[in-house]
Amino acid sequence: MAGRPLAAFPFSPAALWLEVGFGGGEHTLAQVAAHPDVAIIACEVFENGICSLLSRLVAEGEESAGALPANLRVFPQDARTLIRGLPDVCLDMLFLLFPDPWPKARHAKRRFVHPEQLPLLARVLKPGAVWRVASDDPTYQTWVTAVMATQDLFEASDPVRERPQDWPPTRYEAKALREGRSPYYWTFARRH
Repeated sequence: MAGRPLAAFPFSPAALWLEVGFGGGEHTLAQVAAHPDVAIIACEVFENGICSLLSRLVAEGEESAGALPANLRVFPQDARTLIRGLPDVCLDMLFLLFPDPWPKARHAKRRFVHPEQLPLLARVLKPGAVWRVASDDPTYQTWVTAVMATQDLFEASDPVRERPQDWPPTRYEAKALREGRSPYYWTFARRH
């Protein structure tokens, strides 16, 4: 799938989107339903998340044989592995919603929003492509703000405090709101 991602889909999509760490799959499935002409690759390493998404798509006991929607493919490994193999300027949109904050300094390099990761992401995003990031973790919010303020690959925007209308909710967002945490929502655009 990595070298020729569109070959994984049985139609000619209008665009190619990637969601990194789809959690329970709520956002992914809402996007799949709302955009049948868009090819979406959803990455998740945690088995519970993959099972959650699949349980919404196929009947119990048919997980191994049930068909995914034509515009969805699941990559059950680290998204960085997929991204390294993708061709240049192939993605129209990228989602990173409520990632693990990796609060310890020694874990910071595991973050997707990281100075060392940004060139990799910029390479696979088309000029003008949109990258959406959301977090309810204050440490991660501060990190994203700082990292994106010092780079020149993406148009950096200030976060908004309310989820944009065309941005489907996730259970992580619902949990954060229930527990009194304020999510930040960023929309970055790949510079030309």
